[in-house]
Amino acid sequence: MRKPADWEPLAAIWVSWPHNRETFPGQENGVDRFEALEPFYQKWIRSIAQSHRVNVVAGGEARSRAEKFVSGVNNVEFVPIETNDIWIRDYGPIFVHRGGEVVAISFKYNAWGGKYPPWDRDAAAAEKIASYLKVPVISSSLGAEGGALEFDGSGRMLTSPNCLIDPNRNDSPWNKERISQELHRCFGVDEIVWVDGGGIDGDDTDGHIDQLARFIDPENLVVAVADPSDEHNHAGLEDNFRQLKLWGDQTSPNVNVHRMPIPPLRFIDDYPVPQSYCNYLRLGADRILVPTFNSPTDDYALGLISDLAGFAVEGLDCRDLAWGLGALHCASCEQPMPAEQTAPAK
Repeated sequence: MRKPADWEPLAAIWVSWPHNRETFPGQENGVDRFEALEPFYQKWIRSIAQSHRVNVVAGGEARSRAEKFVSGVNNVEFVPIETNDIWIRDYGPIFVHRGGEVVAISFKYNAWGGKYPPWDRDAAAAEKIASYLKVPVISSSLGAEGGALEFDGSGRMLTSPNCLIDPNRNDSPWNKERISQELHRCFGVDEIVWVDGGGIDGDDTDGHIDQLARFIDPENLVVAVADPSDEHNHAGLEDNFRQLKLWGDQTSPNVNVHRMPIPPLRFIDDYPVPQSYCNYLRLGADRILVPTFNSPTDDYALGLISDLAGFAVEGLDCRDLAWGLGALHCASCEQPMPAEQTAPAK
């Protein structure tokens, strides 16, 4: 069993069409937060579809709304599965290679420890997507979300104990040892890094790793850090960076750990909005869509990721999406090509 890296060849990107107004409540500067989502998704899906197939999960009324905005776009398919919310990274299947075939891993899902009921449709989505694709499913009773798991494709992964060793997700006997064994069973990983410095203020996931640290390739990792004046985020993120820098110097092959400053803290209705450039969407070997936030830090983030990846990356304004407390990686999941159709990992 092996979890392919983000930069390996992809069969499709999966997204879920927005329909839950409670995720994007209220207004900002007179603009209804939810109403801004559909034009954003239209632009985002069209962008992905330039190079990759997009499977849009949209059941019921969401299907007609999605068709209004992206019907007729080449490389887009609508999948009639109903969901509670858009964060398909967390409740959707995590695809792995088992020999030459693609297999879907389905974890237990309860909306980040029971925070946002109902979640019944989301909890059923992974197996429904696997059935739609006619791929085998490996079910796990471990409570885990895709945004909490980051892989280099070579047996190493990053996660946070706050997301997995959590009684609201996994009660006894799910201790660190048993969780590690289950992650090895599902993904074939043999090196797990538990990053426990802290998350970004406003993050309701208890510190998902896709906001905090991401592999550009097996030898380069970007890690979210904050300016010392940011009293909400600086200390915890700096601790994450120190942990990962020490690990990067010790693991084999070594990993170069790069500082990725987050934007200045943004508030809507006095609530902090978590924003991080680590929450990018990788589209195979030569495309990366990076969230931007109309911030002075945008250009640096785009430049750093571009330099490390070795090609120009594309920025996408995610201020509207971020009000739902996530970004591009959170709102998507990737389906890899079968192993016999892929090149070796970078």
